[in-house]
Order: sequence, then structure tokens, then C-alpha cells
Amino acid sequence: MVEVIQSLAARASLEQAHIDTVLKIIGIAYITDFGAQVLSDAGEKAVATKVEMAGKILIMLLAVPIILGVLDAILNLLG
Repeated sequence: MVEVIQSLAARASLEQAHIDTVLKIIGIAYITDFGAQVLSDAGEKAVATKVEMAGKILIMLLAVPIILGVLDAILNLLG
């Protein structure tokens, strides 16, 4: 799966750092969702909510460079 994504990224001329970041974001999403479900099933809904929030914060922090790159590309196209 990772090789397919990397080959598509190479064909689209995407930076490897962005692909690595996207894969990290996907991993964080799966791990936090799994952890939150386990905690919720164990009756720890408050902790599950905090795990979900921590995952969302990590995803937002990792996404900042990609968002800045997209904004930079848009600004370059406009002016």
C-alpha cells in the first residue's frame, strides 16, 4: 500500500516529506480511534474523549506544513 502511494506521489511530483506526513496522519487517526473505542468499551468515556482530542491536536500540528504549502501554491498562482 505504501509503495503504491509513493509511486503515485512520484508521478505527481509531490515531495516525499508531504507523503510521509500524510501517512503519519493516517496512522495517528487509526491509533487514536482504536484507543478511544477500547476506552469507551471499558467504560472510560471521559478518557476516550481526551484521547480523541489529543489525536486531533496531533493531526492539526502535523498538517500545518502541508496547509502552508497549499496556501503558498495558491498565492503563487494568483500573483
